[in-house]
Amino acid sequence: MTRSILITGCSSGIGYDAAHGLRDHGWRVFAACRQQADVDRLASEGFDAVRLDYADPESIAAALDTVLAATGGTLDALFNNGAYACPGAAEDLPREALREIFETNVFGWHDLTTRVIPVMRAQGHGRIINCSSVLGLVVMPWRAAYNSTKFALEGLTDTLRIEMRDTPIHVVLIEPGPVTSKIRINSIPHFERWIDWKNSPRAEQYREKLLKRLYESRGKDTFELPASAVTKKLIHALESKNPRPRYFVTTPTYIMAVLRRILPTRALDWILAKG
Repeated sequence: MTRSILITGCSSGIGYDAAHGLRDHGWRVFAACRQQADVDRLASEGFDAVRLDYADPESIAAALDTVLAATGGTLDALFNNGAYACPGAAEDLPREALREIFETNVFGWHDLTTRVIPVMRAQGHGRIINCSSVLGLVVMPWRAAYNSTKFALEGLTDTLRIEMRDTPIHVVLIEPGPVTSKIRINSIPHFERWIDWKNSPRAEQYREKLLKRLYESRGKDTFELPASAVTKKLIHALESKNPRPRYFVTTPTYIMAVLRRILPTRALDWILAKG
């Protein structure tokens, strides 16, 4: 029987590549996007495409109902991937901006996951793969909102993995570093909506650092890999008999995982502060 997977955040980047890669690998892919235009585009590419907005519980329920109706009530795997960033210094981040990003990057993932678990329990197997980040292991300046959601996701996923040990459901984290995607470009509207940088005590630092990174084309980051590097690890996580709890992607993720274990906090802070 054809294996089925629901992948979120498929409009571009990691999700888009994963959808194509897994379909090529023989999976039936349900590709979810927040915007209907992206859903229609993926449907035109031959995918079972559904609209799913993590910030909208009704859309989560409706999307999963559509998937289960198409499969006869089963789902072999879930890849939680859709997320966004809201750049800015922590002291400039309004409460509502933090609330909003947690709705999408954490609460929505948890909502969808807890809806999928009963399906996987009933069928006797399943894989839940969460796409975290190197920024779930260490933090970087100007990324307080995104950092905090990924740290929260790490805690949720680790707890779920331990609690699912007595079930046939495997829970896995994938932790990319710099991967080619549109996350920087897509973060600009959130930055412009929430961060009053001109009136910040760090206004000059915004001009010298963050604005250049957001608005200027700088080419690839150091050690940046294509999204296919994530898809390769995802396939292993899905198809291995005993998947690893964590899959690192890109050199910086491996390096930071080691440095977090061996360096004193002040030494690690000094490295991370350089951005």
